[in-house]
Amino acid sequence: MNNKNLTRILFLCTGNSCRSQIAEGWARLLGDKQFHVRSAGIESHGKNPLAIAVMQDVDVDISGQESTTLNQEMLEWADIVVTVCEHADHNCPTLPSNTKKEHWPLSDPAKATGTKDEIMEVFRASRDDIKQRVANLLVRLTPELANN
Repeated sequence: MNNKNLTRILFLCTGNSCRSQIAEGWARLLGDKQFHVRSAGIESHGKNPLAIAVMQDVDVDISGQESTTLNQEMLEWADIVVTVCEHADHNCPTLPSNTKKEHWPLSDPAKATGTKDEIMEVFRASRDDIKQRVANLLVRLTPELANN
């Protein structure tokens, strides 16, 4: 199961409740078992039910993923850490010298206001943006995926 040749991606957010969870779900689906994928937060805020719902809308089930707090083992495990918010980017601990880091300055859909439909639209837009970013990342990490 732990194939050392697979690239290990860690998505890092403030609370590991929404953006990093969505990114993990997309990477698991789009990476087609060619990557090891995890997500974590500087803190653990639990899973956002609206993030789960918008992913279910596109047949991606993230309900079984855990909201976890970043630890040293995760940092040592990762080949690349992708921070998906400013807070995580600024509070990311020093990475091992062989670990790459990438930052995606994503806005937090959980802070959306308005009607339920307006809030869901913000979550859908975030989901779709994250999907594109994950797809681009996976292609950059494994160019042969570009042919799929």
